[in-house]
Amino acid sequence: MAGGLNSRYSGRNKAFIPVWGKRILDRLYEVFQEVFEEIILVTNDPLKYLEWDLTIVTDIFPYRSSLTGIHAGLFFVETPFAFFAACDAPFLKTEVVEMIVGSIETGFDIVIPETSSGFQPLCAVYAKKCIRSIERQISQKNFKIEGFFQSQRIKRIPEELLRVKDPSLVSFFNVNTPQDLAMAEASLSFPDQDDPGLKPTN
Repeated sequence: MAGGLNSRYSGRNKAFIPVWGKRILDRLYEVFQEVFEEIILVTNDPLKYLEWDLTIVTDIFPYRSSLTGIHAGLFFVETPFAFFAACDAPFLKTEVVEMIVGSIETGFDIVIPETSSGFQPLCAVYAKKCIRSIERQISQKNFKIEGFFQSQRIKRIPEELLRVKDPSLVSFFNVNTPQDLAMAEASLSFPDQDDPGLKPTN
């Protein structure tokens, strides 16, 4: 999902921010290519993303939020489930995505990592049938992702299992501000190195 206002990054598009010389979206694209047959990008600025080989869609509702982005993704996806990630997670690991997707099973509507920071809703799987619950919530102008969780069957992936694939949980580190990026680049000496100093962010 690449539809945020980027207000904490002075309006700069975080998808295009380079981390060790490679844009965040390029990093995510490489991960997704290893796991998925189809990649859907949700954005309200589609012309900026034509260089990538993916399906570009825009929000259905006239509100800019992560919840409306999830709704748009579910609206256009043709599979029963879809994995969602934000465009500001430069250290997302293929192994973590594979673990989450591999945990999909009949009887659950959401498969979501849970760390000491809480749920990680922008690194999770949602069933297409969640769309009606999301629409009811958006109609009430409640844009908190976890607002519709109580009506869904949730499968949690606990932190101890996540750390098997990602010991320092860097997959859940988001670049929300220039300070976040500076801290990440200072803490990790080279790409793909885990570091206990990085904490998951929401």
